[in-house]
Amino acid sequence: MLRTQRLVMEPIRRGDSDDLFEAVVSQDSVMRWLATGRADSRSAATAMCDDHVAHWSRHGYGDFAVRDAATHAFLGRVGLRNRARHGVDLGFAVHPRAQGRGIAGEAGRACLDLAFRRLSLPAVFAFVLPGNTTSIAVLRRLGAQADGPVQSSGLHCLRYRFGPAATAATEHVVDDGGADLQLIHVLGPGSPGDGAALRDGSPDPFEVNGLGLVWADKQHTLTAVSEGRPVASAGWLVRDMAFDGSTRRAAGLGGVLVHPAHRGQGIARTVISVAVEHARAAGVETMILLCRPDLVPLYTQLGWSRLSVPVIFRQPDGARTSPLTTMTYDLAGLPHPTIGVDLRGLPF
Repeated sequence: MLRTQRLVMEPIRRGDSDDLFEAVVSQDSVMRWLATGRADSRSAATAMCDDHVAHWSRHGYGDFAVRDAATHAFLGRVGLRNRARHGVDLGFAVHPRAQGRGIAGEAGRACLDLAFRRLSLPAVFAFVLPGNTTSIAVLRRLGAQADGPVQSSGLHCLRYRFGPAATAATEHVVDDGGADLQLIHVLGPGSPGDGAALRDGSPDPFEVNGLGLVWADKQHTLTAVSEGRPVASAGWLVRDMAFDGSTRRAAGLGGVLVHPAHRGQGIARTVISVAVEHARAAGVETMILLCRPDLVPLYTQLGWSRLSVPVIFRQPDGARTSPLTTMTYDLAGLPHPTIGVDLRGLPF
């Protein structure tokens, strides 16, 4: 839950479908600026709520139901949506009766606070139709910078970009309901002490010691911290790799680990999602990871694809074919390899 001076914001639930229909989906003046371009049905509102719930489950962030803190009246939906090809998008749709009161800006500022102060996202985007001058004005007041035209949901849109620096000085009043989880991004392989705490005495938490491999150090580490203690982490490196013989800028994800006491809470999903966004910001075209077969369902749910081609990496004694399952996450619409992948270095 997020609270601002006038608003209470909670993740959209299936039970919000009637409110979403009345405030947004049934309103031509609101829907004309969204992907469908026109008012829709109650069943469409239910499907939207289901989609929002699934997004929260997959990423650990998403769209909020925005309500008046005094009356609890439903005012609209505002939130962060992860688009596989574009990144994290700030979007808002406010009931016509609530427009002109700064509701979208106040709720949007709370979402940006969540994105940059809690999640440590490298950037947030917004997509708006060229004629939507009201929303463009809101984005500019929030600190967005024009980032050129783009095709989004099959429409010609203007893209705006938020960065941490652009919102750091923005006045905000946000109470996150006592939530303590925070993601911290650092360069390098991370703190040895944090790693030891996450392993919790396990000598082989990734179950790879028996492979006898030499692993590359990570160039970036993302650590989830709760009550001052690390509860999860992931690391990645960026290098040129060969996919079917052609060079791609790729990021190797590894070291995804959650403390035993905090498993089953979806923290790993959020850490992985944010790590992907950092790789995107670095110009990466494809994410790649090596994992045990039992983890394939998790990554498949998160939008990763399993490769069935040989994957080669380097070891001190020469090249080796990976004995682990390989998963990829496409960021640039490139084809899946059909011949093989060369990591051009140590595994990660």
